Amino acid sequence: MKSSQGANAEVRWRGRISVHVRGFGFVDLESEEAPTESAFVAPPDLNPFLEGDEVSVLLEATGEDRYQAVELALEERTRKEVVGVVLRGGGREPRLELDPRLGNDAWPVANAPRDLRPGDTVVATPHPRRQRLHFHRLVEGDEAGRARVLAVHEIRHQYPDEALAEARKTRLRKRGRRDLREVPTVTIDAAHSRDLDDALAVLPVQEDGAIRVLVSIADVDDGVPEGSELDREARHRATSVYLPDLVVPMLPPQLSEDALSLQPGVDRGALTVELRIDREGQVTATDISPSLIRSTTRLTYLDVAAFLDRGVTEGVPEEVQETVGWLHAAACRLSVTRKARGGVTIEPDEIRLDLDETGQPVGLDLHQPTSAHLLIERLMVATNEAVARWLEDRGLLALFRVQDPPDPELVDQLAEFAANFGFQTAFGGQLSSRALAAFEEQFRSSTVAPSIRSVLHWALGRARYQPETSPHFALGAPAYLHFTSPIRRYADLVVHRIVKAHLRGERDSHLQREELEEIAEHINETARRAQKAERDRLQMLVARYFADRVGEVHEGRIVVVRGFGLVVQLEELGVSGTVATEEMGKGPWELDAATHSLVSPSLSSPRRRHTVGEAVTVRIVATDETLGRLELALHRRRRRGGR
Repeated sequence: MKSSQGANAEVRWRGRISVHVRGFGFVDLESEEAPTESAFVAPPDLNPFLEGDEVSVLLEATGEDRYQAVELALEERTRKEVVGVVLRGGGREPRLELDPRLGNDAWPVANAPRDLRPGDTVVATPHPRRQRLHFHRLVEGDEAGRARVLAVHEIRHQYPDEALAEARKTRLRKRGRRDLREVPTVTIDAAHSRDLDDALAVLPVQEDGAIRVLVSIADVDDGVPEGSELDREARHRATSVYLPDLVVPMLPPQLSEDALSLQPGVDRGALTVELRIDREGQVTATDISPSLIRSTTRLTYLDVAAFLDRGVTEGVPEEVQETVGWLHAAACRLSVTRKARGGVTIEPDEIRLDLDETGQPVGLDLHQPTSAHLLIERLMVATNEAVARWLEDRGLLALFRVQDPPDPELVDQLAEFAANFGFQTAFGGQLSSRALAAFEEQFRSSTVAPSIRSVLHWALGRARYQPETSPHFALGAPAYLHFTSPIRRYADLVVHRIVKAHLRGERDSHLQREELEEIAEHINETARRAQKAERDRLQMLVARYFADRVGEVHEGRIVVVRGFGLVVQLEELGVSGTVATEEMGKGPWELDAATHSLVSPSLSSPRRRHTVGEAVTVRIVATDETLGRLELALHRRRRRGGR
């Protein structure tokens, strides 16, 4: 978007402020007609603005394809909260040094308590037009760290009174549902999970060997009517956010952990998908119906994995052992089909922080999925695919989950990265789902698998929501969507409503393409911010964990190169830190974007190069909990490649 004041006036361009932690910023321009996508903002000009502010600017050319934004004017400020540290206590208006991800200046705080002290962390509300804040609350200890993450990524954590009042009135409607309460049914989740939104059962096996699996998903729509205050709040949040030390649920806890959660021994409304899985692992029939279920027992991943792998029955009651066995058989059939069509495991290994009763990190490891995780993943993915095909066959728009194949340039780069890690690919410039699966088979059990997955995640790019079907490349799925977690994701709730409307005989969806596109765009952006919040809080606690381990030496792999240095992932831990160019030995160092390398062309020493995939040994030199940074230095060179 652009505006001008007459034919000879300078053109003003609109865009959004992006703040860099080093004190400068950029304006990301909205118009495709602009001469650049992003323009530099000098620190003094950035002072009165916040991350995300919409502004209008003039552009000044500063070099070839380089521009600086000048004469910035605020057009709209949507940010509701900021967080920072008090620079001066007492007086009428103390000043707040903003979190460097939000702004680069100290802002005055109105209505602040007189007993504020320097160093106090404060959450404040920004003025919609001026460089001024209004005191909201004081936060201390770990609450301060969490408040930083929530404010930076605009995660709303309090519920409107109207939504809470509606939540208290939720009642189960039993009429018109398929009664499955007598069928042995289980939930399988982590021991700490409270929002149980999927349950599993098996009907008697058919004569031709087909397994009939019942995947029952909490009927959130029944308790969160469309257009209600609860629905508006859920749509705004779009997803639950899982920080290591705090869960910010999409729905209030009285719904997400109680009234809608599929707890054992209580009647719950569900939307049940019956999958008929034949001997070849093909889903040959899909039937969907509103249902009434009663979970027989709650199982944990650890107990189910012990039962499947070692025959340990202690955590799996006898009455559901046969059910779990048949679920395992169904999941194994689906695995065979998945492997045949290609694709990769899209979820990386999970970094697990052990927190003590005070929330302090006391342990860190890299958690790998168990046989129980694989069972759930296979059945949930199959359900999501089956519902996507069900909607596609009926010509219905929905919120489909899609991912494009990488372009040839990225494929070539991925092949180069694989070679740096010690693996050969021969992708031929075009990546197929089966070629991707074959590549994963090479590195799956290697020690560098976490590092390769980090690079692979970057190469494949983000999946997204959109109204029309399109393949999901990483899964090798012709059609895919999210259906199985409506307590946690608004996209699933939207799909539930479309399915239920069709089952009621409503052939024309009231959600038209334009509204679905709007919802999809909002969810895509909100999910991105939620993932960043989860990552940032994890990195903050990881930095705290390593604070008293400065000096430790670790083996690692370079997973990213930037002009400022290297990003190295520590082997067997999965966490990453940064090696600044100052810690890399005699320079200067230059970025070689074509080969994703940092190169030192110094004439006084042999030409040196650091490339993605290279094995390095690093030493921890410093940590920064506020910014979640682990600062490293190269300890000694390791041989190139290796596994």
